[in-house]
Amino acid sequence: MAAEVDGTLKRVLVPLLLPEKCYDQIFVQWDLLHVPCLKILLSKALGLGIVAGSLLVKLPQVFKILGAKSAEGLSLQSVMLELVALTGTMVYSITNNFPFSSWGEALFLMLQTITIAFLVLHYRGQTVKGVAFLACYALVLLVLLSPLTPQAVVTLLQASNMPSVVVGRLLQAATNYRNGHTGQLSAITVFLLFGGSLARIFTSIQETGDPLMAGTFVVSSLCNGLIAAQVLFYWNAKAPQKKKKVEL
Repeated sequence: MAAEVDGTLKRVLVPLLLPEKCYDQIFVQWDLLHVPCLKILLSKALGLGIVAGSLLVKLPQVFKILGAKSAEGLSLQSVMLELVALTGTMVYSITNNFPFSSWGEALFLMLQTITIAFLVLHYRGQTVKGVAFLACYALVLLVLLSPLTPQAVVTLLQASNMPSVVVGRLLQAATNYRNGHTGQLSAITVFLLFGGSLARIFTSIQETGDPLMAGTFVVSSLCNGLIAAQVLFYWNAKAPQKKKKVEL
């Protein structure tokens, strides 16, 4: 019976959360304070938690736009630059064979971000342009993931993430400051992104050892923190109501 339980536990944890040597270290030798293995376990658990959470992290933003039938307060340029950063992270991680738990949220956030970009265009009366944008993005993504794209170009794209994140967040911050409110920006989405980027600093160092990835998440955390601070500052500020013309 004990052997069956041990076998089941091992199938669940290895290699999803632990390499086999760490499983033996913790559950066979009962070395519960083995720091290197505990770091791996924590990193894997955090990474998978971030990936799972990313399935829903931007849905509050999408629903808020749909409910208001408006994308007021959202900077299209900021959304586009965030999409560039997410695409760079995803393509770079895939081509370098990083574990899915270290970058998987980029895939789901990309799908949600491109939806937001389309909705912004749609509610600005540019639906045709939005459809064309979706088609062009899909084509570019296929090219980037194909053998046609040199590794140097993929690395350059990942390196461009830092300026993309900084400029994108500063554009959104400037829009918030200019408007004196955060409009249809979802507080839930903002705080989830901030928490996720903070956790990613640790997981990217632990799972990839790539300074470019870790540096990107440090910068992302600082920028997301700025937007989160604005959400708190403008918490009670409301967008001015548009006056409807009264027909006589």
